[in-house]
Formats: sequence, structure tokens, C-alpha cells
Amino acid sequence: MTVTLDTPAARTQPSSGGRRTLASLIVQGADRTGIVSAVAAVLARHQANIVSLDQYSDDPLGGAFFQRTVFSLDNLPLVLPEIARDLDKQVKRPYALDYTLRDLSVPLRMAVFASKADHCLLDLLWRHRRGELPVSIPMVISNHPDMAEEVRGFGIPFFHVPSAGPDKSAAEAEHLRLLKGNVDFVVLARYMQILSGSFIEQAGVPIINIHHSFLPAFIGAGPYAKAKERGVKLIGATAHYVTEDLDEGPIIEQDVVRVTHADTAADLMRRGADVERAVLSRAVLWHAEDRVIRSGNHTIVFA
Repeated sequence: MTVTLDTPAARTQPSSGGRRTLASLIVQGADRTGIVSAVAAVLARHQANIVSLDQYSDDPLGGAFFQRTVFSLDNLPLVLPEIARDLDKQVKRPYALDYTLRDLSVPLRMAVFASKADHCLLDLLWRHRRGELPVSIPMVISNHPDMAEEVRGFGIPFFHVPSAGPDKSAAEAEHLRLLKGNVDFVVLARYMQILSGSFIEQAGVPIINIHHSFLPAFIGAGPYAKAKERGVKLIGATAHYVTEDLDEGPIIEQDVVRVTHADTAADLMRRGADVERAVLSRAVLWHAEDRVIRSGNHTIVFA
């Protein structure tokens, strides 16, 4: 079982002082009577105010249980370690549950990988600048230099790491050097390179990808031209976590838009880009707010 305690002190960030701030608590494991009551009792003992609570059980008779609780509390960074100790005693051990506890005032650090297509990358940067995504972006990494000036215009460091040919080991080694200790998750914003299993394992953080269709339809190059040839009436996009199995990781979000026989391949590409932007931004937001719980090759999303 794993327990994660993430506080501003752990990131050497300034304390929130006496301000009342929010924390998220994710609990998962085998469903049993009394879990919700035990969690609430721990929070009540510390004078925490529960502001949001979502839960799901896939079978109340011994199935899997998932709960997301958001609570507010004065002097949160100082109190979180005490809450964690109580959760160990009152929730983790007696109920054999895993949990994560995080101060939501500390934004997750998100690295973005991109290639030449800019629509998903620039949409994320724009939403971040508007305050719509509760993340920090320490870097953008691309295998092409094309978007360097646009990215730096947002005040975000841009790193060009070429990745050509069948051997990607040098590029992945540089990626790992840049990422190590600096990010909490990675987003592939139409990054047109396949990540090796070794890289995924060594990165050690969640990686979110945006795919230009409902998996696995129209894989490979020219997906919208293939969709036009097939005469589709719906096009869509899928955001999912990356695993060693290409484009088969746990799905976070999907959406579609209706098209007609009159739409050209260029129309499909334009409309598909709109769907990709929307789906990816929702997936990033939900991940950043601890709304997504992974369970095997599935996700529970408290959106």
C-alpha cells in the first residue's frame, strides 16, 4: 500500500500561514461498512470542514471502493501530517485502504511535450495564463524548434530535444534529465513520438496523451483523411494515461462531434482539433484537481 503526503513544505514553497486552504483526500480499496464514517470522523477531530465528497463502489458486497473528499482547514500545511497519522491508525490499517492526501494550494507541476501541431499546446498555455488550470508549467519540450518563440512568449522555458531515427535513447535520456525532480506529471500535446517502456518507467510520473479518435480507430498518419474516406458521421478524441501498450492506457475523457458528407478532410481536421483541445484540457484539469482515480486499466472520474 502507498501513502502520499504532499505539502508546501515538501516542495520548499512558502507556507500559507494561517489562511484557510483546501486539501484533497483520495481513498481506495475493498468496500466495507464504516469507511465513510471513519474518514469523516478523522477530519472532524481536526476541525476540518468537508466541502465536497464523492464516492463510488463497483459492488457494495466486497467490491472496490473509491472516495474523493475536499476539505478546508486553518493552518493546513502544519496540520496535514497529524491528519495523515490519524488516517493511518483509523482508516488505512483497520480497513486495508490506500490513500493520498494533498494540499490543493500547491499546484502540480506539468511538463508539456509537443511536436509541430500547436493547437493543444497553445490551448493549454492560454488556459494556464487565464488561471483556468491549477498547475505550474516548468517546461515545454519539443522535438522541433518551431514553437520556441510562442512558448517563451508565455514566460515558459522551451527545450528543443531532437528525436529522429529508430534509436530514441539519447533523446529520452535528455528528457529524463530535464524532468527529474521538476515535474509531477507530463502531458503529450500531440507529441508525435512513441515513448519507450523504459522511459515511462523511469519518468515515474503520470503521462497523459491526447489521441485523435476513439481508440483504436484510424491509427497512424493522416487519420482525418482516413476518416473522410470511410465516410464517418462522428469524429472524436480520447485523453488517456500512457502505458507500455500503445494507446491502450486508462481513458480519462472522450468526446465527439457530428460531421456530414459535405465536410472535407480539412474540415474534419479543423473540427477534430477543437475536440482534441477540449478533451485534453478537461483531462488535465481533472487530473490536476485529483478527480481521477486509476484502477487497473480503468479510471473513476469524479468530474
